[in-house]
Amino acid sequence: MARRLRRTADAEVVRRQTLDPTGPRAGMLESALDKSVTIPGARIHEHVDQLRRRNPYATPDQLVALLEKEYLRVIQGAGAAVGAAAAAPAVGTGVAMALTVSDVATFFGASAAFSLAVASVHGIDVQDVPRRRALVLATILGEAGAKAVGDAAEISSLHFARTLLTHMPTTTIAKVNTTLTKRLIRRQALRQSALGFGRLAPFGIGAVIGVAGARALGKTVIEGARLAFGPAPVRFPEVIEVVAPGGLPRIVEGRP
Repeated sequence: MARRLRRTADAEVVRRQTLDPTGPRAGMLESALDKSVTIPGARIHEHVDQLRRRNPYATPDQLVALLEKEYLRVIQGAGAAVGAAAAAPAVGTGVAMALTVSDVATFFGASAAFSLAVASVHGIDVQDVPRRRALVLATILGEAGAKAVGDAAEISSLHFARTLLTHMPTTTIAKVNTTLTKRLIRRQALRQSALGFGRLAPFGIGAVIGVAGARALGKTVIEGARLAFGPAPVRFPEVIEVVAPGGLPRIVEGRP
């Protein structure tokens, strides 16, 4: 009984800290997001090229489907591992919160890599960090992210990714990022609070909640990427649209 009461109190600590938009949990989300958007573009393109070599007859649409499955495997695996560890009887509040921080970092890193890989399939190489941030924020928020981009940038196109990544003025990108960040901190904090509560549950229940919660978050990101980019191109692009730091697009020869 005492252990159960202690875990309930621990979960309440996680819940309160997560819901505080000015607290350390909000800062954790910001930090994880900032780190996730610095993945080297060469690593993203190399991964897409490796998938193409392993699946030489895959169409762009099929390659995106492979990226989606791979992404879900990564975050579900992390959710299961963290959930199982946090459910162990010896784990206290501090360790459980540290495990959740690690899971959040994995989620943002995997989400950024996934969305940038989809951009690569569409022939877009994004090196500009603010544009990367806007893309990751929008995909993580799913349908709400797509609407927020449309409202902030005053564009009516549903599939906004190419405009966002290659043509949108930097001042508009800044406005979009401000809007999306505010929505993310509130919405993601609520979700991570629920997952954190579940991971404190005893007898392995935390692991189950970890997998289910991670899958739900991942499905939202996949839907967000589909809304952002629209259908995959019929053929792999023969040119790559590169957006370097500073937001200046240029066209280079693509990969065969």
